[in-house]
Amino acid sequence: MNIFEELESHVRSYCRTFPTVFQTARGSLLRDTQGREFIDFFSGAGSLNYGHNDPALKASVIRHLQNDGIVHGLDMATAAKQRFLERFKATILTPRDLDYKVQFVGPTGTNAVEAALKLVRKVKQRSNVVAFTGSYHGLTAGSLAVTANSFYRRDAYVNRHDVSFMPFDGFLGHDTNTLDYMRKFILHSSSGVDLPAAVIVETIQAEGGVNVASDTWLQELAQLCRDCEILLIVDDIQVGVGRTGTFFSFERAGIQPEIVLLSKAISGIGLPMSILLMKPELDVWEPGEHTGTFRGNNLAFVAAAEAMRYWESSAFSESIQRKSTTLERRLLEFIARRDNLDASCRGKGLIYGLSIPEPGLSRQIASEAFRQGLIIETCGEDGHVLKILPPLNIPDELLEQGVQIIGKSTDHVLARRDDLLPQPAA
Repeated sequence: MNIFEELESHVRSYCRTFPTVFQTARGSLLRDTQGREFIDFFSGAGSLNYGHNDPALKASVIRHLQNDGIVHGLDMATAAKQRFLERFKATILTPRDLDYKVQFVGPTGTNAVEAALKLVRKVKQRSNVVAFTGSYHGLTAGSLAVTANSFYRRDAYVNRHDVSFMPFDGFLGHDTNTLDYMRKFILHSSSGVDLPAAVIVETIQAEGGVNVASDTWLQELAQLCRDCEILLIVDDIQVGVGRTGTFFSFERAGIQPEIVLLSKAISGIGLPMSILLMKPELDVWEPGEHTGTFRGNNLAFVAAAEAMRYWESSAFSESIQRKSTTLERRLLEFIARRDNLDASCRGKGLIYGLSIPEPGLSRQIASEAFRQGLIIETCGEDGHVLKILPPLNIPDELLEQGVQIIGKSTDHVLARRDDLLPQPAA
């Protein structure tokens, strides 16, 4: 690891959590240069919903390269982009009765957020945007302004005006409807909150601690936006593309946001790709008004089009739901066996959070799990939540084995902690 310490910036993060040199990966398994094998409950922070090196996706990319297909195309029309758009419309949009224009932005999720914020302000000619407590939308200037966590915000020294934060579902306790609070602030002329151009929301706050908005809350939020002529942006960058069991995470609530943001898993194979979906009437851009050199990653288009095969029938979604039921049951069993932890779990599909209140314990468990052959990260404002994010096509036996490692790692950490506690005098 010396070369990384010598040359790479101190800002590096994940390599500190998982201190080894990875070399190969296939499906739900990674291997390092020492030949050690790890089950992946991380999935490239949600970028690898179909696992590592999916054979069909990989073959499509290799074939494209061998045939001298366009790799870099800016926003020019290419055969690879054409096929993706055709497949995306036929497989995803039309069956869901969704009418969206597609804007390719380059090449990461934060680029989609920046484009969306710029667009809604242009459309509505208002500056304010509402974001929520616990939110994470990226770390470029505009995205950072709608990101809540003080760890990212405190030393940025950039203008973070024109954003109002409101409490997310459950933030004020489960007996409080936070949208009543939000409606009061938006409608009251003396609240100090300007009428926003848009509201940006994650239906499940992944980085925020796997905080799940209820269907009712999402429906009421959509209605509030309609009542006040506010645009609704759903950031589906981490929890879209099947992560919650349906392609879009908002499908369960039956809403249709004006703008949807996708990145991470949309390419299917981990290549950079980011898109903004907008209702047609919002497409008010002048040609070339919002650009980006790498908004035409044709290798990503090729893989993304191939990945649409997963969504040609309901079978894949049903398999995610089945695995979700298994995962939730195993987590509840984990909690029942360790009632001294005061743990709880929450999630949808194949994103679950195992919340352990004791400070520092979740991070210790994640470190021990790595030593036992499992890649898993923590999330939440103080890292107290183990975030379970396996590939959507993970084999049942590896899903079970991964949860078992969490249990063994927890027991190991608790035993070590108890050994260090002062013993009562004889």
